[in-house]
Amino acid sequence: MEATKKANGAPKKIPAVANPLAEKPLDIASNINYHAQYSPHFSPFKFEPEQAYYAAAESVRDRLVQQWNETYLHYHKVDPKQTYYLSMEFLQGRALTNAIGNLDIQDAYADALNKLGHELEEIVEQEKDAALGNGGLGRLASCFLDSMATLSLPAWGYGLRYRYGLFKQRITKAGQEETAEDWLEKFSPWEVVRHDVVFPVRFFGHVEVQPDGSRNWAGGEVLQALAYDVPIPGYKTKNTNSLRLWEAKAISEDFNLFQFNDGQYEAAAQLHSKAQQICDVLYPGDATENGKLLRLKQQYFLCSASLQDIIFRFKERKDGSLRPWSEFPSKVAVQLNDTHPTLAIPELMRILMDEEGLGWDEAWDVTTKTIAYTNHTVLPEALEKWSQIVMSKLLPRHMEIIEEIDKRFIAMIQSKRPELESKISGMRILDHNPKKPVVRMANLCVVSAHTVNGVAQLHSDILKNELFADYVSVWPTKFQNKTNGITPRRWLRFCSPELSQLITKWLKTDQWVTNLDLLTDLRKFADNADLHAEWESAKMANKQRLARYILRVTGVSIDPNSLFDIQVKRIHEYKRQLLNILGVVYRYKKLKEMSPEERKNTTSRTIMIGGKAFATYTNAKRIVKLVDDVGAVVNSDTEVNSYLKVVFVPNYNVSVAEMLIPGSELSQHISTAGMEASGTSNMKFALNGCLIIGTLDGANVEIREEVGEENFFLFGATADEVPRLRQERENGLFKPDARFEEAKEFIRSGAFGSYDYNPLLDSLEGNSGYGRGDYFLVGYDFPSYIDAQTKVDEAYKDRKRWTKMSILSTAGSGKFSSDRTIGQYAKEIWNIEQCIVP
Repeated sequence: MEATKKANGAPKKIPAVANPLAEKPLDIASNINYHAQYSPHFSPFKFEPEQAYYAAAESVRDRLVQQWNETYLHYHKVDPKQTYYLSMEFLQGRALTNAIGNLDIQDAYADALNKLGHELEEIVEQEKDAALGNGGLGRLASCFLDSMATLSLPAWGYGLRYRYGLFKQRITKAGQEETAEDWLEKFSPWEVVRHDVVFPVRFFGHVEVQPDGSRNWAGGEVLQALAYDVPIPGYKTKNTNSLRLWEAKAISEDFNLFQFNDGQYEAAAQLHSKAQQICDVLYPGDATENGKLLRLKQQYFLCSASLQDIIFRFKERKDGSLRPWSEFPSKVAVQLNDTHPTLAIPELMRILMDEEGLGWDEAWDVTTKTIAYTNHTVLPEALEKWSQIVMSKLLPRHMEIIEEIDKRFIAMIQSKRPELESKISGMRILDHNPKKPVVRMANLCVVSAHTVNGVAQLHSDILKNELFADYVSVWPTKFQNKTNGITPRRWLRFCSPELSQLITKWLKTDQWVTNLDLLTDLRKFADNADLHAEWESAKMANKQRLARYILRVTGVSIDPNSLFDIQVKRIHEYKRQLLNILGVVYRYKKLKEMSPEERKNTTSRTIMIGGKAFATYTNAKRIVKLVDDVGAVVNSDTEVNSYLKVVFVPNYNVSVAEMLIPGSELSQHISTAGMEASGTSNMKFALNGCLIIGTLDGANVEIREEVGEENFFLFGATADEVPRLRQERENGLFKPDARFEEAKEFIRSGAFGSYDYNPLLDSLEGNSGYGRGDYFLVGYDFPSYIDAQTKVDEAYKDRKRWTKMSILSTAGSGKFSSDRTIGQYAKEIWNIEQCIVP
């Protein structure tokens, strides 16, 4: 029914009544209306989509708060072992669809908003993505939180509350432009500030030695960490876990009133300004000394606040008695998501020794039994190394502890494994290179953690056989694989309703949403003509939705009947968006050379590329510019633009992915073999019936095994061939393919504008040297890539074959559920069990 509006914008037929646990649409509408009037954030004369979104979100939050409080109380009562997941990033995406989906109240909310004169689809669009992450690392952390709650596991996420995120990306004639994200410009209805959860965090200062020999860190500057909690509901469970985000603050005593009244305004609020900087931006540029210091401050701030909170919870017993510290590892599992939270190791040691009075051996025993480490990269530049000078200045006590861990590790190797003496310089934590002495954070993690895991079988094998091989000989049982996964809720059930309903219909159950292995039953119907027709119809609905979105954000009109070919991920040379666009340039040149009749026999394609290039990564930004320039020429070329379109999709984030992934038919996962730890977007695409063209890298290896080799377009060198190929290149033995040279020359000819692409193309030239020598083997893999793309074109012409491949892709995706991954972490690393809220 269409609601009649009264003067202040809220519908008059619906009473404004607080009804936090409403089930029926009319009662929900009343509760939304109540929030519009009694939790006002806007002047009272409007009830437009934005106001309706905030009121609806607060209505959903009412129900979440009830479950959330019950979950807290239950965990407190049962006192289970809990996992604490520390990550610099959580890429959450929109919360409204996810919350009403997990609570199983989508239809009721859609109906309620209808009664208030609004459409759910339009309301959902009002929500801005939380700017708390950038890439796969942060998205994985968010999928894991969803699975922990869905599996009713007692767990917390810990991160920082970034005000401006990484950046918002705009594409202009000059290429990528970065502006600050504005997600907190108004406020987030999903977070709850916990004014009673505040911890002091110290920087700089000095170490004092007490008469009894104990040590104490004093002086410097002390900031406050204030907790903001975001509820994480499980799917159809009562368990609602927490993502706790820290904000840095200074207190009123740190504001110098005398200086302020003397006109020294900046000086008066210096500590307040320093506090604000900590949570301003995700990954602030670290080219300057100040930038490095700020990044290290962020990392320590996260670790210190989180560990103080964890320890406070451990000590807070119902009967007020003190637990022995030896029990800490049986109540607490701390997981470090990559090396960013490594400082949790020396921080836990510091608190246990300096504040709780434990001796080194006891503190070390507790620390090593508590902390586990996930490695996400084999790229040397991403394995963090911090200047010893910066570390000593900012965290003098931690530097002492790290030196002691290093010293004891060396002594252990010398006494127990003397044959490794020659390897010590590479294995130790401190690199005393006189030019640049550093702390190797990955080494500190491997030496200190009880378990180290990679995130795909290939990646874990590389860690064991290459990167950490010497440690494996010391601790053979320390290393594990935990192949990444994605949540089937956000990445199929909610983002592709047509396909989800279809799967439920054919499987005669919706249990696949929490038991993704059930998708294998689709294989029985892979040749069924009725399923084919319905499958194509569901895919087409998603393609049309995507086409409307692309038109809205880029102004480019794309044809839903063409093959939708998508590559979306962080822009990085190893992910090889350059290989993709060089292939596009070659395709465009060939189309230009064809007669109109020949063109009619080709497979029409729309190629979409999206992702953010880090603000100071020049070559990545050149790649963005090239994609956009190629698109501008191709899309306006009337001879070929009905056969080829090229679109750079701006400001890639979770909400954009939820539009792109269901609408895709071919997805490119084409990193140089051995470089991508896992990748998780490949799993999302495969789950949505999209076929993959890719190398044998990361999780591609396992996806290909699961979906069937015949349903995967494989090309490129394998990981074990890469070192030899680089060596041959260095020795001048590389013979470039004529098509590769042709594509580069076409760009150099100025066909895509006057921008100077020589520095980018030069990176593919020469036999070695920084920024030259084609380190990522674009030239070597180009011919097999073009051949694989030809196979794609052929397969797409055979609709029956393509649809069967698409169905089998979804059917083979069961392994890649984050529920499976988290179940393995819980059992094999954390040793935690379900704690179901009754």
